[in-house]
Amino acid sequence: MIRKDSNNAALMLDSPLELIELLSDVRLDSEESLVAQIERVLLDLIVSLKLQPGQLVSEKEVAESLSASKTPVREALIRLANSGLVEIVPKSGTYVTPISINAYIEGCFTRVQLETGAVRRAAVRCNSNTEEKLKSIIQQQSAALDAEHYEQFFALDQALHRAFFETAGIAGVWQTLLRTQSDVNRLRHLKRINKIRRGSIVLQQHIEIVDALCIGDADEAEQSLINHIGSLETEIEQLMSNPDLLAFIEQQHDNAYFRKRSARRISH
Repeated sequence: MIRKDSNNAALMLDSPLELIELLSDVRLDSEESLVAQIERVLLDLIVSLKLQPGQLVSEKEVAESLSASKTPVREALIRLANSGLVEIVPKSGTYVTPISINAYIEGCFTRVQLETGAVRRAAVRCNSNTEEKLKSIIQQQSAALDAEHYEQFFALDQALHRAFFETAGIAGVWQTLLRTQSDVNRLRHLKRINKIRRGSIVLQQHIEIVDALCIGDADEAEQSLINHIGSLETEIEQLMSNPDLLAFIEQQHDNAYFRKRSARRISH
């Protein structure tokens, strides 16, 4: 859980769980690429803040926990490093990177551009089958909200937005979008953990988007989506007006600086 430090306005995270504990229930599928599976598992842990900014990700511990060799683990970590989510420090280790405001802003921009186009196309292609699927997800989200299952609510949120792209016939673009959303989603999870929640508002906005799609109104679907995810300017304004979130991000960058400086001292 996030807590307030009595001497600091910044948001704080409790002590992180050990990698072995986080990976204890993970089982890899021999029929799928090990590198892709390991990357996905670690990505999910980073985005959900179960692996926290600055936390060491031991290649050896990941390999042992997943009963895998070091080679696919190393390749997965290199992919995450190329995505900016971990930093490989020579002679020290691999660390989860701090949340980046620039990556957050770029992610918001990309989402607005791609998803408005997706819902406009989805409105033209929506049929009885896709309508049933979209409304089923809405019902599941409503149940998750009532039960206060917020991680499930988030997962269903992702499922609904993915369904917009699938309805539009451009499912691959959703995967393209996801690669830009890691820091957007880390901040969303930070808000969720800190009980900065808008569940009932989000659910109503989802209903409005789906209703517009079901009647084939592309203009209304686009406007409802923008009302939901916000324009880039709105997202920047909201971020900059939240001193707790900004303080948290600044603190994580400070921690990363001192960690790298210590790593350099050790290596020399």
